[in-house]
Amino acid sequence: MSDPAVASTAEIRASFPALERLQEGRPVAYFDGPGGTQVPRSVVEAVADYLTNHNANTHWSFPTSRETDRILSGARRALGDFLGASPEEVAFGANMTSLTFHLARSLGRGWGPGDEVVVTELDHHANVDPWLALERERGLTIRVARMIPETGETDFEDLAGKINGQTRLVAIGAASNALGTISDVAEAARLAHDVGALAFVDAVHYAPHRLVDVEAMSCDFLACSAYKFHGPHVGVLYGRKDLLQGLDVPKLKPSPDTAPERLETGTQNHEGIAGAAAAVEFLSSIAQGPTRRARLQAAFDALHRRGQALTERLWDGLAGIEGVRAYGPPPSRPRTPTVSFTVDGLPSGEVARRLSDRGLFVSHGDFYATTAVERLGLADEGLVRIGCACYTTEDEIERLLDEVRGAARGQEGRRPGSPNDGEARSNRGGSRTSTVLVAGRVILSGAELSE
Repeated sequence: MSDPAVASTAEIRASFPALERLQEGRPVAYFDGPGGTQVPRSVVEAVADYLTNHNANTHWSFPTSRETDRILSGARRALGDFLGASPEEVAFGANMTSLTFHLARSLGRGWGPGDEVVVTELDHHANVDPWLALERERGLTIRVARMIPETGETDFEDLAGKINGQTRLVAIGAASNALGTISDVAEAARLAHDVGALAFVDAVHYAPHRLVDVEAMSCDFLACSAYKFHGPHVGVLYGRKDLLQGLDVPKLKPSPDTAPERLETGTQNHEGIAGAAAAVEFLSSIAQGPTRRARLQAAFDALHRRGQALTERLWDGLAGIEGVRAYGPPPSRPRTPTVSFTVDGLPSGEVARRLSDRGLFVSHGDFYATTAVERLGLADEGLVRIGCACYTTEDEIERLLDEVRGAARGQEGRRPGSPNDGEARSNRGGSRTSTVLVAGRVILSGAELSE
C-alpha cells in the first residue's frame, strides 16, 4: 500500500484536524465518508481566508470584488481539471440535488407528452425524483431500469430495452452510494446517444474515489458535491458548453446570460467555492506530476489501490462473521471502497449506535437510495454503511471488524422467534421487525430509518 511518489496515509492524516477527536477515550474512525468526508486544514483556511480578506459580491470595481472574481475563476479552473472539463463548463450551486432539479426544470421546458426519461432503481433519489417531477409537470413518461438484487448492479439489458426513439435523457449514477457499485456510464451514454438522447451522470459517490473524466464517460451533464471529496457543502455541475448556453434556464432577466454563470441563480456560496477549489488542490498535492490533472490522476490511482486493499479486508472480514451479510458486488467487481451490511437480529440503527459508542462513526438507513434498499427487502431498517476514505487505516478496519464480531455474538441465542426476541424488540423501543427472503437468505430487518 506504499508508494513513494504519493503521500502516505499517515502523512495525509496529519492534514485532517478532525482525526484528533476522541469518543469515550477512543480515537474516532470516520467511516461516514459516503455521507460527507472530513476536510483538510487547507480547506478550512481557504474558507476562512475568503471570509476574512476577500468577502464581497462579484463584478464590481473595488478590490475585494475583483479578488472574489479571481477566486471564482480559479475555482472553475480547478474543478475543470478535476472533471476533465473546461472552466466554462463548470457551474456551482447549493448541492447536487438542487442543481439536478434546476437542470431538469430547464430541460423539461422543451419536453412533453410522448417524451421519455430513463432512470434506474440503483440510483440515489436525487437522480430520480427531479425527473419524476417532470412526469407530473410536463406529462412525459419515466421508465425505470431494474437493479439485480443479487449483485447490486443495474441490469444493462433491461436498461437498453427501456431506451427507444422517444427517450430524451438517460439519468444514471456512476457509483451507488448505498452499495458501492460502479456502473458503466459510458455504455449508458452510448445507448442514449444512439437514439439521439442526452446522458446525465450523478457522480456524487464516484468523484471521491475515481477521477472523473467527462470525455471518457461521453456524458452531456454530470453533477457532484464537493463535501464528498473533502470540500465544503457546494454542488458542482458539468455541462457541455453548447448545451449550457442553449438551455432554457429559469433565471432573472438582468443576471448573466453566458455559460456557465447563466445556470447559477442568485449570489453563490463564495467561501464554499473557494473551499472546493482548495479540496482539489489538496488532492493534487499528495502526488507528483507536471500538471494539476496529472497529479490528480496519480493521487486517485494510488488512493484506489489503497482503498481496494481495505475493501478486500473489510469484505473478507465481514464474510467470516456468522450472522453478518454484506451487500453489493464483491471486490473483484468494479466498486468503490464502500461496503454495506446487516447483522441478523439486530437493527442497523442499533449496530451503528454500538459502533459509535466505540468511536467508530458509521451511517445507517437507506441513504436516499430508497428503491435499491427496497429491492433488497430491507426497507424497514436499511443497511449499515462503511465508507473508506483517504485517511482510513488498516488498524481502523480491524477495530471495526472486532466490534462487529462482538455485536453479532451478542445476538446469539436471540435469533428471530426465540423466547427472548420479543423482549429484545421491547428493549429497543418497540421497533417492529419483519422477516424477508433475499437471494435465498432470510434477513431480519427493523423499522427505524435514517438518511
